[in-house]
Amino acid sequence: MKKGIIGLLALVLLLSTVSAAVAKNAKEKKNEKFRLGVEVLLQDKIDLIKDKRVGLITNPTAVDQSVTSIVDLLYNNNNVNLTALYGPEHGVRGSAQAGQYVEQYTDEKTGLPVYSLYGKTKKPTPEMLSNVDVLLFDIQDVGTRYYTYIYTMALAMEAAKENNIPIIVLDRPNPISGTKVEGPVLEDKYSSFIGEYPIPVRHGMTVGELAKLFNSEFGIGADLTVVEMEGWKRNIYYDETPLEWILPSPNMPTLETAVVYPGAALIEGTNVSEGRGTTKPFELIGAPFINSDNLAAKLNSYKLPGVTFRASSFIPTFSKHANVLSHGIQIHVTDRNAYKPFETGLYIVKTIHDMYPNDFQFRAPNAAGISFFDNLVGNGSIRADIEAGKSIEEIKAAWQAGLDEFNGVREKYLLY
Repeated sequence: MKKGIIGLLALVLLLSTVSAAVAKNAKEKKNEKFRLGVEVLLQDKIDLIKDKRVGLITNPTAVDQSVTSIVDLLYNNNNVNLTALYGPEHGVRGSAQAGQYVEQYTDEKTGLPVYSLYGKTKKPTPEMLSNVDVLLFDIQDVGTRYYTYIYTMALAMEAAKENNIPIIVLDRPNPISGTKVEGPVLEDKYSSFIGEYPIPVRHGMTVGELAKLFNSEFGIGADLTVVEMEGWKRNIYYDETPLEWILPSPNMPTLETAVVYPGAALIEGTNVSEGRGTTKPFELIGAPFINSDNLAAKLNSYKLPGVTFRASSFIPTFSKHANVLSHGIQIHVTDRNAYKPFETGLYIVKTIHDMYPNDFQFRAPNAAGISFFDNLVGNGSIRADIEAGKSIEEIKAAWQAGLDEFNGVREKYLLY
């Protein structure tokens, strides 16, 4: 009997070893067909930066497939003279929370100066660029207009143009795939650092493609080079690449967060918690005044594609309703290809608004009458329509023409 058990265990161990080896070989083969922009630069296009003083705009997401930071890759490369680092929101090392200003400092590991491109100075100044011959941008985006990194890139392109410095964007995947485009195109009046240009909420583009679009369509005119990836396909999600997920920001812990973010982030424009201060930001949504079961039941009654809602309660450790028991829902995406995050987000906002009219609030408008919610959606009409009781279908119809027009422009800049 013992011999039989030992034999069975040995067989299981053997099969596990073989399975692991097959998986490893498969991943290695997959890696051979896939290369990031940074890998293409260092392996094939080093002449773009060789013997030049290089300024690097980056954060912790800029790693190669072995998760080695681009800072280390460049700093330790004898052909590269890395002279300055620039950090977007959350900083070069990703240690700052959303909206937190990061002062200028010296990077402990390299001794290089690090300049903040968030807070008081969002665009590199001539002084910041005085020791730079070429600018590099390498940061992982999340595929949503609200995310500030793409505007850090655009402002860096403006600075590069103004200071006669070429800029190179090293491309990375759109983690929520590059085929789906959703939501209203931003109106100029509602431009801000969470929406600088007239693009839709879910743009379906990579940072390299956006750089080309910004440069040509919005008059930046920088000396721009995009180093393309190899082996990336538009219809795949981040977990279908050989890449490891590195947090793009403190409240973007997983790919699942990025998938719901284009719609769930609308909650930031209200007095309802978007789950900051929990382990499931943007997946958990709630407030002390909500009845979890009632909200989940109402949202599930819509039978929205690719998603189900579970009644949930949670206590945020910071941000809205910190240390107060909140009730609401957790978003569970059941089919991410069918799921429409922005539309789903609108349903959530409108439903809470309608169910709790005495408690729900949009964030107060500023002196110009613009609420943070308006900055997020990119117009003032959606908030007004929700308050007027219009249906989601009526609200969607209003932005379709602008979205169709954008899709025509977008096609010119797709690289993959």
